[in-house]
Amino acid sequence: MAFSKKIQPFLHSNRTAWLGVFTLTILLLAPIGLAASPIPGDLKDPKQLGSATFRFLGLPLYDAKLYTPAGAAFSWDEDFGLQLTYRKNLKQKSLVESTLEEIARQGNSAPTQAQLEACFQAVSKGDSYLAVSKGPNEVDFWRNGSKTCSLTYPGAKRSFMSIFLGDNSRSASFTQQLKGQ
Repeated sequence: MAFSKKIQPFLHSNRTAWLGVFTLTILLLAPIGLAASPIPGDLKDPKQLGSATFRFLGLPLYDAKLYTPAGAAFSWDEDFGLQLTYRKNLKQKSLVESTLEEIARQGNSAPTQAQLEACFQAVSKGDSYLAVSKGPNEVDFWRNGSKTCSLTYPGAKRSFMSIFLGDNSRSASFTQQLKGQ
C-alpha cells in the first residue's frame, strides 16, 4: 500500500509518457501484415524484392524499389511494382523525352508523347513515381500516392519496365540489384 501511494503521483504526472510507451508497445507487437501496403492496386501481397540507386555520370538521379507478389523472384509473367524516388528536380519534358528515347533504344513499342505527358509531371527532390503492371498490356502510374494515369497498349509492361529491368538497361548492376541478385 505504501509503495502504491509513492508511485501514484509519479504515474499521474507522467501520464503522457506512459501513454506514449503503451502506444509504442502496441505498435511493436502488432502483426506486420496490418501495415498498409506501399503499393496500391491489384498486386497480390506486394513485398520489396530489391532496391538500387541509378546514377548518371556518378550523380544519383533516383532511388528505385521493386515490389513483387510476396517478394518472389522477378518474372515478366507476374505483375509487379516499381517505385522511383527522385534525388533531383527534373522537368516534365526531360522525363517524357528520356522515357521515349530509352524505349526506342531498346527497340520496344512506345506510347505516344501525349500519353506520357498525361502520366508524368515535373518532379522535385523527394517526389516519387510508382508504376504497377496489370497484365502484359497495362501499367498504372501514381505520383506521390495519387494516380496519374494508365498506359494501355500491346506490350506496355515490358516496353516501359525494360528501361529499368530489361536485359539491355543502361546499368546491368542497377538492374541486378533491383531484381535482388
